[in-house]
Amino acid sequence: MGEPIDDFYPHVPVFDGFARLTDATLYRPLPEDWVIGLSDVVASTAAIRAGKYKSVNIAGAALIAAVSNALGQRDYPFAFGGDGASFALPPADADIARTTLAATAAWVRDELGLTLRVALVPMSAIRTAGWDVRIARYAPSPDVTYAMFMGGGLAWAGQELKAGAFAVEPAPPGTRPDLSGLFCRWQEFPARHGVILSLIATPTVAESEAPFQELVGDILRMTGRESEAQHPLADLRSGMGWPPPGLDAEARASRRSGQSLLSRKLLVGLKSLASWAILRFRIPVGPFRPDRYLGELVANADFRKYDDGLRMTLDCTPALADRLEARLLAAEQAGIARFGLHRQEAAIVTCYTPSAMRSDHVHFVDGAAGGYAAAAARLKPS
Repeated sequence: MGEPIDDFYPHVPVFDGFARLTDATLYRPLPEDWVIGLSDVVASTAAIRAGKYKSVNIAGAALIAAVSNALGQRDYPFAFGGDGASFALPPADADIARTTLAATAAWVRDELGLTLRVALVPMSAIRTAGWDVRIARYAPSPDVTYAMFMGGGLAWAGQELKAGAFAVEPAPPGTRPDLSGLFCRWQEFPARHGVILSLIATPTVAESEAPFQELVGDILRMTGRESEAQHPLADLRSGMGWPPPGLDAEARASRRSGQSLLSRKLLVGLKSLASWAILRFRIPVGPFRPDRYLGELVANADFRKYDDGLRMTLDCTPALADRLEARLLAAEQAGIARFGLHRQEAAIVTCYTPSAMRSDHVHFVDGAAGGYAAAAARLKPS
């Protein structure tokens, strides 16, 4: 941890082979004076049952967009968890972190009708509790990297968040974060192989121990055959349609203070119709090339990740889902891991695209009927 704080994250090693995600040599411990920001939708299970999972997803992605915009779109470590998000920032940005957490919680309350619990946890508190946060950078494409988190500290901070510790109070009504670039213009992506599987596997032994590494390796090998498992966005045509189900949420995210929701919906509706036509019929507009953008969308999507546990959203066969469940159950019975699985018929994606002219747009993939939130609710107790 001898690097200057401002230079820490850019110097974290980047790897592009997802199978290396449990290689501890790729991870660097966060500096002691950094802070961890977290969010979590309260009663997300009830919201899912009420058919509001798209809103739950947007509430999670909103924090990532808000922090990115507050930082001037500077690269920073974050993780999307379906019904919440996490991020890490240096001490110089702690005030930005706190203000953005409060503003995002207020926006989620005012516009989505959900309660977003938020907290800001010092790294020093995490280490005092006996945990750590170590970070690596995974590049699914040449254009983006996603932070991978190891050490148990993020999971501990999440438990503290739910217990009410380190809480940040929501800002006053009407406070709005900058959510520019947060788009929700895709339909659900139906499973092509039979089921969209949301998978979470968290270690109950040290992440570096052979049994857990073998479990992760087995899962990656089992899901590596395209005949049985694919990227959930492999067929983008299936997700194209108008009007988009996220039109209302995008209007709420992008409207200015004092602007009526109806007028904003009309404008967003027209913009989304134009976007649909451009992408559907591959119409170049100035320097924008639809084929390039769509290829980047699939390549940049975060359908698999590691944040104190393996998370994957897969389009797979029911038979493969059964085999994965059996392998995870055996690992649980052996005391190696806890797991949660959730099966659904489609996937959803929430996009953060500050500029369609740039290639570093990011896309958060989840199951359409509960996803990671439902899988986490089924995690076996330790």
